[in-house]
Amino acid sequence: MQAPVLQLDRVSAGYGPIPILHRIALQVGSNESVALIGANGAGKSTLVRAISGLLPVSEGQVLLSGQDISRLAPHERVARGLGVVLENRHLFGELTLRAHLELAQVHGSRRAVQQPFTIEDVLALFPFMRARLQSPVELFSGGEQQMVAIARALLLQPLLLIMDEPSTGLAPKVLGHIVDAVQLLRERGVSILLVEQNVALAARIADRGYAISVGRVAAEIAAEKWRGIIDDEALLRVYLGG
Repeated sequence: MQAPVLQLDRVSAGYGPIPILHRIALQVGSNESVALIGANGAGKSTLVRAISGLLPVSEGQVLLSGQDISRLAPHERVARGLGVVLENRHLFGELTLRAHLELAQVHGSRRAVQQPFTIEDVLALFPFMRARLQSPVELFSGGEQQMVAIARALLLQPLLLIMDEPSTGLAPKVLGHIVDAVQLLRERGVSILLVEQNVALAARIADRGYAISVGRVAAEIAAEKWRGIIDDEALLRVYLGG
């Protein structure tokens, strides 16, 4: 049996002596899109930091395609195929869009993949970029910067892409581009972990999901129930932390 692309085995983490995550267990299968939903303060972004290596795991394991990456540095996890679009994007404002894309392409070329993403792929996905290649990204709107962050992640040739709150503060048109990006990822066999407060967007993109509350998995929502989550009052109470 093929190992999940991502598996969290009883992962706990926190900041200093303060525990935030408590024995989290979840998985994302091959070419699967899974959502992690929860209210502010539920522990979603802390979990992203633990998976990406920005926060040490105090207990349990983070497995990528069956390999334990729990003790690897963030850049080593990226080299293994982990892509992350963080909520604050972590772009270099003074660098041009072209520089962001070319740097990502150079690093992504170190991974052998059957259908690598190219700069032309991301320009076709986000057409506004063609006329802005020489512009510093600090001049871009929030929505445009979000698309730059996604484009950069694609060019790193991820096996799994984690998107942390990609809808925050974005216009509906930009959300449409994110949905298109997810579709392209699925066509290329990339798995997705979507971390979101926007339940409607998560229901639209993901195959199934998990709800997290106060640092614990409060519910695992199977595929047959996932599409109707908006109308499920009990699950929404879990999502809202009730």
